[in-house]
Amino acid sequence: MKRTTITLSSSLLDSLIAATGGKNKSQAVAAAVKEEIKRKKWQKIKAMAGKLEFSAEAEELRHGDDRLG
Repeated sequence: MKRTTITLSSSLLDSLIAATGGKNKSQAVAAAVKEEIKRKKWQKIKAMAGKLEFSAEAEELRHGDDRLG
């Protein structure tokens, strides 16, 4: 874990704590950062929509794996 010093207005920090449900400032900031990272990952996944091509049929994907017996 790393310590970081940031400067935020009191009203912004209070709003962040209320919005995230954090018990303290650190929890609120950590929750907001995690949420932003998750949001960015979803944006990347959505950007790939329609760009991937599958050659296997659904039935083959469900039952074609020999490892499943």
